[in-house]
Amino acid sequence: MVATIRNNPESVLSAALLAAVAVLVGMVGAGVFVGEIRGAVVATLGGALATGLGAYAIFFVRRTSALLQDTLLGTGAGIMLAASIFSLLLPSLEKSTALVGPGWPAVSLVGAGLLFGGLFLWGLDRAVPHAHVVTGYEGPNHHQMRIRRIWLFVVAVTLHNIPEGLAVGVSYGAGDLGKAAALGIGIGFQDAPEGLVVALALTGIGVPAWRSALVGAASGAVEPLAGLIGAVLVGFSAAALPVALAVCAGAMLFVISHEIIPESHRQGHETPATFGLLAGFVAMMFLDVALA
Repeated sequence: MVATIRNNPESVLSAALLAAVAVLVGMVGAGVFVGEIRGAVVATLGGALATGLGAYAIFFVRRTSALLQDTLLGTGAGIMLAASIFSLLLPSLEKSTALVGPGWPAVSLVGAGLLFGGLFLWGLDRAVPHAHVVTGYEGPNHHQMRIRRIWLFVVAVTLHNIPEGLAVGVSYGAGDLGKAAALGIGIGFQDAPEGLVVALALTGIGVPAWRSALVGAASGAVEPLAGLIGAVLVGFSAAALPVALAVCAGAMLFVISHEIIPESHRQGHETPATFGLLAGFVAMMFLDVALA
């Protein structure tokens, strides 16, 4: 057991997250949750399911070219970029304005959170090189750097799923059911390609398909957990939500600029990757704005 955890910690953590989601499903079926909290859990479970379906599509897309991988990385970057703006920064500004007032107070609060998120990912990049993936590899150093970037990408996707789950949970907890339902649907549409992008990125660095699917599905498993927390805590304090949204936006922007875009351009596929980014941005913009 100890050896398994040491050799495959990401698989064990992913399995634990998915087991927690299974427990939530059982609790929903047993009628443990009622009212707005039940709505929040069900909506975010839908997002987790979409992520899992996208991730397990890796079994039908086993081989991909470097061109397709870089294009999908660009698409994922576009989705993340649009999500960081429309799903995170704009709501953070709105909530910060309501919390501390318009103008400089709100912008300062959001800006501080955004910078902290970038610094957090930079610190993660420096302090946690994901040695459990690199250990034992005897190839060129640039491949080790690619592995580190891909795992940071996975971390970033997981991080941005947390505030999305929180946002849905808080919307339900606040009683704004129409807005909460629209937000949940939009996030669910976005989650499916994210799960596939994560799984494809991992298989691209040699991670077995089953582990890639497991980790990809688990990247969305944090949503219902965050949704439950958001719905429960909104009655006590919603003051932390604007900062949390800004922190995750900063983390995502750091990874997009510092890791994902350079990686998608590294093999000479700058143009397809760029158009993938634009397509992902437009798709996410449409979902966030048109379905809101």
